[in-house]
Amino acid sequence: MTEDRIALHELIGKSADADFLREMVGFAAQRLMELEVEALTGAGYGERSDERLTKRNGYRERTWETRAGAIDLRIPKLRRGSYFPAFLEPRRTAEKALIAVIQEAYVQGISTRNVDELVKAMGMTGISKSQVSRLCEEIDDRVQAFLTRPLEGDWPFVWLDATYVKVRQDGRIVSLAAILAIGVNTDGRREVLGLGLGLSEAETFWSDFLRSLTRRGLRGVKLVIADAHLGLKAAASKVLGATLQRCRVHCMRNLLSCVGKAHQTMVAATIRTAFAQETAEAAHEQWRRVADSLRPRFSKLAALMDEAEFDVLAYMAYPKDLRTKLHSTNPLERLNGEIKRRTNVVGIFPGEGAVTRLVGALLLEQHDEWAVCRRYMTMESLTELCHPPTADPLSIAAE
Repeated sequence: MTEDRIALHELIGKSADADFLREMVGFAAQRLMELEVEALTGAGYGERSDERLTKRNGYRERTWETRAGAIDLRIPKLRRGSYFPAFLEPRRTAEKALIAVIQEAYVQGISTRNVDELVKAMGMTGISKSQVSRLCEEIDDRVQAFLTRPLEGDWPFVWLDATYVKVRQDGRIVSLAAILAIGVNTDGRREVLGLGLGLSEAETFWSDFLRSLTRRGLRGVKLVIADAHLGLKAAASKVLGATLQRCRVHCMRNLLSCVGKAHQTMVAATIRTAFAQETAEAAHEQWRRVADSLRPRFSKLAALMDEAEFDVLAYMAYPKDLRTKLHSTNPLERLNGEIKRRTNVVGIFPGEGAVTRLVGALLLEQHDEWAVCRRYMTMESLTELCHPPTADPLSIAAE
């Protein structure tokens, strides 16, 4: 202990201000590892003792990235058993999943671009299949438990969106749709509901995915907010008995693609007048009025407006304070962007299991963040919407 104090005093005296915190963290971490190893071996460094359980076997180097900077650690090794410092173990689930996916691609010899550089940058050399299996099993258990958990209560609003990833399947590379589902319950809180993978967005795929959610307890859905995916509207009505709200943002992009850039600003401003109406009836009237006014010059645009009217204005039937949250898939955009950023790093996934592992881990993290955030919708609006006041039986009898 006296030697430790002397070393600490020397460290304080010699370190520059900029490096002081990093050196202090490194000193404390190294001393903590020595104490933990002493407890495992039953004796101090170089100490002879009949109570010794095992012996030391040198050190292995590891760089520890901290907020104070990179710290070079010398982790003690044991002749029997293993030791790894507890303060290095915690990692975000998604980071573990990303490492596991890259390791799996590396072990299986998949020539994903930059995989070798990424592996080297992470300090992972000589990766064995057993290490990959252990890491993947730990993550897969947590992700599967999360994605198959029971869904309790009513979920009046559900958002669906898809992002596409490249997957190696039967010796070829295919584009796989990863469908994300989030919902708001009657308490006004957002939760991640599920993840679905498929090669096609036909009605059968959407029906199977929605049925998997209903088997887990999804009920009380009134509105499904999504883009105009093939078969989704029919599946939402058949399986959930819900109305489809077509994403207003995506719909506007589709409509504006029918006109030249010189007219897009004018056309967009004209269409938005329908969204500015106070009631659903007024919104539908204005939508048809705008379509008719644009029809002589932009017939294709007007035809698309006729087709999209009821889907893109479905949210207008709900209370005004909820409309800004219901008219688009924006609540999923940030999550989708983060998933895209991580999956782009991987490039080509070795299989569907790797996609579920990484995307599922990201969804699990987002779910945990939402659990401690404030409510996404007010309980007052949802209570009135989901549990409308019942008529007084006495007044009914009087009538």
